[in-house]
Amino acid sequence: MRWGAVVIAAMVGLTACGTGSSAESGGGASAAPATGLPSVVKVVATTPSTGVIAYAGVAANQGFEMAVKEINEQKFLGDTTIDLTLQDTQAKSQIAATFVSQAVANKEISAIFGAPEGSSAQAQAPVAQQGKIPIIFTQAGVPGVVIGDYTHRMNPLMGSYYQAIGKYLKDSGWKSIGIIYTAASASIVEVGENVLPKLAADAGMTVTGSVTTQATTQDFSAPISQILGGNPDGVAILLTGAQNATAMTQLRQAGYTGEVVGNPAATDTLAPAGEAGAGMVWPIEYNWAEKSEANQKFVKDFDAAYGRSNPLHNSAEAYDAMWMFAKALKAANSADRQAIENAILELEKTPWSGVLGSDIPWVDHSLEIPGLVVKWNGTSDEILYTAAEAAGK
Repeated sequence: MRWGAVVIAAMVGLTACGTGSSAESGGGASAAPATGLPSVVKVVATTPSTGVIAYAGVAANQGFEMAVKEINEQKFLGDTTIDLTLQDTQAKSQIAATFVSQAVANKEISAIFGAPEGSSAQAQAPVAQQGKIPIIFTQAGVPGVVIGDYTHRMNPLMGSYYQAIGKYLKDSGWKSIGIIYTAASASIVEVGENVLPKLAADAGMTVTGSVTTQATTQDFSAPISQILGGNPDGVAILLTGAQNATAMTQLRQAGYTGEVVGNPAATDTLAPAGEAGAGMVWPIEYNWAEKSEANQKFVKDFDAAYGRSNPLHNSAEAYDAMWMFAKALKAANSADRQAIENAILELEKTPWSGVLGSDIPWVDHSLEIPGLVVKWNGTSDEILYTAAEAAGK
């Protein structure tokens, strides 16, 4: 199936393919922006479609592609179409930054969709900001990503919506908690070292132990033994991808039977653990089961396109990000980078409504999604409560 004009570019050596800028070329940061949209507007999405968090990049790419297909087929931009190039960062910050440097130099590129993982996004942001090209991030919920007017993010800091787990901790009855977290994700490090310990303290808990693991860790029996040696009432496992299922299986084998605090990177990873994965609870900014009309339409269309009725948050954020760009492009009536940037800044003055929710405010170029808390029941994730419900609203 053809999803608009999509090109896969997976090698770091990809060279910039345009020279100069004009109304027809669709990009560039010219002093006097050209008005009127060209027939094609080119953008790039830089995501990890291979590597340890490939699931996040693949899911984001599906959201981008689905939005591009709709925008082009609906003629939302009239006779103008969006040409999307997908670039594989391999979850490596140097590669991710290189792609942005190439996009800055290629005046045919009007905007960039940034890497979802924190360290890569942190490497990309200053390049885009200095190059004065709009870059729109999804995920990448760590400080040092939204650093200026040209950097935008379709979600808040992970530490912001992670606050929703506070109600769960207070209701759990636990007096202590042990924490295992990976050093592979900057956002998870922030949660494991700062956010979760503070929330635990606010809930009257002590942290009996905290152990860091690596992206390459495959056997978690030693850190689990260390954490359980502190005899905590509860356990937090903050890992990425398939590591979650492995750690949950080994945690059950070690004798722990209680529920487990997790993080959004556990989404869609626990099925291989079977019943051992049941009982992991985590906060997240989006869930496919939310009942809004916009989301239910998205879920139905996503299922028709990909044969999957439970799209990930990565897909939903990417979908809304592409539509946000299209609305800015239409308002700018120009493929010039500065004109698009000005239009995005204007859009951010009004709350966003889309798949991610209704009337969500922008704060310092980030979409402040309040989030919700879900639990894996062994076969699917179920919504426990929303952040608004936790706050008594």
